[in-house]
Amino acid sequence: MFNIFQSKPSPDKIVNKWCSEIRAQQRGLDRQLRGIKMEEKKVEQSIKQLAKKGDIKSCKILARELVRSRRQKDRIATSKAQLNSISMELRRQLSTLKVAGTLQKSTHVMKSVNQLISVPQLQRSLMEMSKEMMKAGIIDEMTEDMLESIDDADIEEEAEEEVDKVLAEVTEGMLGAIKPVNVAKPAEREHAAEVSENESDIDLDEMNMRLSALRS
Repeated sequence: MFNIFQSKPSPDKIVNKWCSEIRAQQRGLDRQLRGIKMEEKKVEQSIKQLAKKGDIKSCKILARELVRSRRQKDRIATSKAQLNSISMELRRQLSTLKVAGTLQKSTHVMKSVNQLISVPQLQRSLMEMSKEMMKAGIIDEMTEDMLESIDDADIEEEAEEEVDKVLAEVTEGMLGAIKPVNVAKPAEREHAAEVSENESDIDLDEMNMRLSALRS
């Protein structure tokens, strides 16, 4: 039965709880990162197989997915660093708690939490933690302009050079000078998948879905 006279948790217990939750989130990001790396190796092997057949269109479809995955890995690394930064600041406050008496407001924690809330896989836990931090007086109320999620789905012309660079890297120049090929349209993606299935048993749609699931 809930005790209405139960005292609030002490500041040090609250901070330790937050640090424990942050470590759990970091472990989750590590698992996601390992999954992406494993899937990328499979995609790279498929690109090499398709390159031997001269199927540039299908190669570019998979290379584009590698570009997205590499960007996601960069964001994961940044998120891990921000989580670690929050944890260090919380522990710093914990070490000075006896002198200060209470947890102090931190613009550093506020900024990091605001940025991390835009990361889909961290959003739910960070929203709950931010509410607790607001009650504890460490951060102010979240601002709407900081809650916009990052959208990298639209990497077309501006990323074409990056896609070609990744393709040349993976195939070790096997395809020579890569000519511009449109690969983003659904009909072309479906056609490439049919061609690859008939010629090399590589399912592009399945690989795309696996990588997308790992990035989300």
